[in-house]
Amino acid sequence: MADMQSVALLVVRALEVYLALGVVVAVPFVLLGLQRVDRSAASSTWGFRVIVLPGVVALWPFLLRRWIAGTPPPEERNAHRDAARRDEP
Repeated sequence: MADMQSVALLVVRALEVYLALGVVVAVPFVLLGLQRVDRSAASSTWGFRVIVLPGVVALWPFLLRRWIAGTPPPEERNAHRDAARRDEP
């Protein structure tokens, strides 16, 4: 039983470290990096930034990599966008 407790404690500690790093990365990302990764978010409100903060904390490794690379997300490709492109003059 003590063995399972130590494993559970290790998992909880790892999650705590992950989330702490997420907060450390998320705050500057929301303040500075969001507009670099997504140009349309450059003029976003503080309310939007607060709303996306939990997602940034959860996905911080991916967003940090994209922020460092400075690459915007790929454009979504689906049937609706393809049809709209075909209809453009």
